Amino acid sequence: MEPNPVIIASTARQTASLIFLHGLGDTGHGWASTIASIRGPHVKVICPTAATMPVTLNAGFRMPSWFDLRSLDATAAEDEEGILRATSLIHGLIADEIKAGIPASRVLLGGFSQGGALALHAALTYPERLAGVMSLSCWLPRHSHFPEEVRAPLDLPIFQAHGDCDPVVPFKWGQMTTSFLKTFMKNIEFMTYQGLTHSSSEAELKDMRAFLERNLPAVK
Repeated sequence: MEPNPVIIASTARQTASLIFLHGLGDTGHGWASTIASIRGPHVKVICPTAATMPVTLNAGFRMPSWFDLRSLDATAAEDEEGILRATSLIHGLIADEIKAGIPASRVLLGGFSQGGALALHAALTYPERLAGVMSLSCWLPRHSHFPEEVRAPLDLPIFQAHGDCDPVVPFKWGQMTTSFLKTFMKNIEFMTYQGLTHSSSEAELKDMRAFLERNLPAVK
């Protein structure tokens, strides 16, 4: 059972929602205050925490993980079932926002590392127009199933960001993911941060803030 998400309410009348997914071994608390600091006052922030599970990549140690990671090799077998289950969970969070009166077009997904990978997968397979997706330091899971499994409009705004000194998720994975996405998606921005390892930076947060302002502007 997934723990309750960390929710930071909007500070003005809520007209948009931002769902942001943490990386492997982290929790919703890891990103909540950072994300809240770059959103507009009309945006509610939802940072869910993944269920704790044994992770093959980390010798079977149990930690919060959206799906099992078997290896960090681009050609390795993936936890397809786990990725699809986690994607349904995120689609369910979007449905909750819609039920609460926020249209899908005012819901934006984001995530870091494994969470960024899941955000990208969930956004591409969501059948309605979302506001966009921010995928940081990550890759596209189940990439061999794309573009066949795309349900999103092809002009979905995608913001991808990666440090060029990332020792965990190689920078070239980010580059290859963008090159692949550009063969079927039409609205992709890929930002490179020189010297950045597997983390975030002020420059990246500034670019994320600009992406949010463009795609989740205040509604008069």
